[in-house]
Amino acid sequence: MITLNTHYAELKDAYLFAGIAKKTQAYLAQHPGQRLYRMGIGDVTYPLCDAVIKALREAVEDQAQKETFHGYMPECGAPFLREAIAAHYGRRGVALSPEEVFVSSGASDELGDILDLFSPQSAALVVEPAYPAYVDANVIAGRRLIRLASGEENGFLPEPPEQEDADLIYLCSPNNPTGAVFSRSQLQQWVDYANDRGAVILFDAAYEAFIETEGIPLSIFELDGAETCAVEICSLSKTAGFTGTRLGYTVIPKELERAGMNLNAMWVRNRTTKTNGVSYVIQKGGAAVFTPEGRAQVRAQLQIYKNNARLLTAALERCGIRYTGGKNAPYLWLKCPRNLGGWEFFDLLLNEIQVVGTPGEGFGECGKGFFRFSTFASTEDTAEAARRLISLLG
Repeated sequence: MITLNTHYAELKDAYLFAGIAKKTQAYLAQHPGQRLYRMGIGDVTYPLCDAVIKALREAVEDQAQKETFHGYMPECGAPFLREAIAAHYGRRGVALSPEEVFVSSGASDELGDILDLFSPQSAALVVEPAYPAYVDANVIAGRRLIRLASGEENGFLPEPPEQEDADLIYLCSPNNPTGAVFSRSQLQQWVDYANDRGAVILFDAAYEAFIETEGIPLSIFELDGAETCAVEICSLSKTAGFTGTRLGYTVIPKELERAGMNLNAMWVRNRTTKTNGVSYVIQKGGAAVFTPEGRAQVRAQLQIYKNNARLLTAALERCGIRYTGGKNAPYLWLKCPRNLGGWEFFDLLLNEIQVVGTPGEGFGECGKGFFRFSTFASTEDTAEAARRLISLLG
């Protein structure tokens, strides 16, 4: 008889977004034609910028001609894109070689795949509230989890725990769901901690493009010693609207070694074994993000979502609701008013003002009593949602 991975049975039901969908569908069935203002989803709403669309079209034309056609791409990424990303880091003062950059089909895929580098007997530390995939990927692997709770008392930015023995450390800054952002000194503490203990930080930098406060690290590799303890996983999904196009990249320094093995070389071997690379067309589109024209257009589009954040934060402040995020992050994490639980607050907003958000319970035990808003809706919908919040709670 075949033996299955019984760790799947240990996963909690993925009820969060299913529960949201069920409740919203039931509401719409009872209120046909009612407009909902969806501030919960983490998907972008504006199209790819002109520079990217132009590059995608040119790449499609390349595929139509024998002289410019591309079949299989290099498994670790096309040289033109790896070089563009390394140059992007160089403009920020971080020296990388293109061989330290690995092109991926997106951060979500890479966050799961990267665990191939580590033994199932290793322990993974997850700061909660947390993106659920951190937990689930390690449960599936049978890895021991260390859950480090964070809360209002530390701004959802905990210090490294002295009594834990984690091998892997998940950090996300700007954070999903809390919107909290590590300062340079706070992040340096974690880098020093990992180096002292021989741990490896898996640094999720999917939202780095939203950082606007001077002095906050955009990359963990701005910190002293990070090249010997960190892997950085990045995405073009929120940076440049690639949620449906699927493109990201991972940085693994050549200096990163554990137990006599080099993680960069291991990942080369993994990718050349398990993938056939990302398509030529998508990589050409991604390379356009890093051109002067692409960078300017992406910045303009990001400003729309940052302005949405200002609309929502102003509404929460007017209502006297405590929150983190909004500035330097595309998420707002708020304390539910009236001592409501996350699902109770969800029902209140849905039924009274037709605004949809995400209950904090879906991000771990210490998310109870909190709620997440996303800033990725249209400006018109965000402005109306903000107005309705004030009318209900102000």
